[in-house]
Amino acid sequence: MRSSAAPATPLAQRVRGLEMPWNRVLSSTAGPAGAATALGPWHPQEFTAECVETIPEAGGMMVFVFRRMDGAPLAFRSGQYINIDFPIDGPNAEPASRSYSISSAPTEPWTFSITIKCDEKGRVSPWAHENIRPGTTLDMLGPVGAFHLADYDRRARFLLLAAGAGITPLMSMIRTVHALPGQADVVLLYHGSAPDSFAFSEELDFLAKADFRIKVIYCLGDRECGEEWTGRTGRLSQELLEELVPDANGRQVFACGPEGYLNSATELLRSVGVDDTSVFMEFFSGDREIRAEYAEEVAIAGEIAEEIAATTEEYFESQPAALDLYEPEYDADGPIEAVGAPTEAVDAEAVVPVEDEVEIEVVGVTDENLAEAGPGSASNAGSTGSAGSRTAASATGSSDDDETEVVDPAALPTVGEGEHTMSFVRTGLNVCVGEDETVLQAARKAGVKIPANCQEGMCGSCKIVKLDGDVEMNHLGGIRAREIDAGKFLPCCSTAKTDLVIDA
Repeated sequence: MRSSAAPATPLAQRVRGLEMPWNRVLSSTAGPAGAATALGPWHPQEFTAECVETIPEAGGMMVFVFRRMDGAPLAFRSGQYINIDFPIDGPNAEPASRSYSISSAPTEPWTFSITIKCDEKGRVSPWAHENIRPGTTLDMLGPVGAFHLADYDRRARFLLLAAGAGITPLMSMIRTVHALPGQADVVLLYHGSAPDSFAFSEELDFLAKADFRIKVIYCLGDRECGEEWTGRTGRLSQELLEELVPDANGRQVFACGPEGYLNSATELLRSVGVDDTSVFMEFFSGDREIRAEYAEEVAIAGEIAEEIAATTEEYFESQPAALDLYEPEYDADGPIEAVGAPTEAVDAEAVVPVEDEVEIEVVGVTDENLAEAGPGSASNAGSTGSAGSRTAASATGSSDDDETEVVDPAALPTVGEGEHTMSFVRTGLNVCVGEDETVLQAARKAGVKIPANCQEGMCGSCKIVKLDGDVEMNHLGGIRAREIDAGKFLPCCSTAKTDLVIDA
């Protein structure tokens, strides 16, 4: 007998456990996935990174978003840290070296974030808050550290204990779990000193709401709080753990915070039955012994980085040619920095400036020409747009009106050979074309930039406007009739029948 009830919604399906994506990358020996192996994943490297964004956070913290200057992604594991040289006393003085956890997820490796809490009594953190801005470059070493999620975990049940700034490496873990499709169970118990001291709280609230695998519990310790506080209170204790995480025994525990907090956590976790082998701790402050351990880790990472740097060129030369995309270029001083737009620090809420439009008047192109080309173009008579027009204008002069520039096709330089001449008024170039050559072929040969994908008249990505002249177009559906009426055509499948004036 068939039920008349509505069919039940299928349960969401996930792979068992949590698997980091690089596992499959590393097991791949060929094909596109193999390209990632050329990055030298998670081996410590010395590199220079540029700050591209600063984001104030609660609890006196600031998030600094960086990207590597050599253009490579940063491969690391969730929870690891970077050792950074801060030029506090100037570029010629010995820098102050400090280690900070990476708070971003390795699933987004093209930029990475360091979150620094400002300690007014400290030497480095106040300088970082005051001086690091977009465009600031710093020398770094990393990734470093054994405090991280496993690459593969079938159980994937975690208890994350954070106090204050100890949230930073755990934030990377939570972001990573959320980014991956695996089956996981995460409980974050986050202690803070005041209701407004919890960094990333807005994002954590969102993740807890959007991802059923993540549970976030805020706790204020034993400090007084107002009635508006709806979270938990009380220091970390056996009673608190047993109440909030009764299944703590069976979870892997990652804890980060001040030394006293972690020492207390060590004893309490034992009292609730968590085995020491399931507990991993990261101190962001500590005694001389702890600092010495970190210094030793950084020293070892430096040695590895030097070995890798010495063999980098040989390493890249051994890669298949298809991996050249990631190969840096070198000069006598090492890898050449990636070329990109210069970074300029601006107010994050500043209005993005918009350049005034500059119109173009094309000598010899009249309303009648455009009317013949199509009704849509007629509306642009003597005004073909703005972007790129200055190049053409510089070859021909400009009118008295600063917002209107005059382009005379006859005055533009001419290249190529062929029966007809195509005047690209925005580029500022005449290109001769033969009757059997497509407009796109001739244009590209001359260096005129026209985006094009299929080059068979199907996709329409090369669509441009013809201001004067006739073409024969044999498209495969990449342009609509009304666009043709508006004077547009596809240069990839068009040949010139007369001289042309083109808005490109």
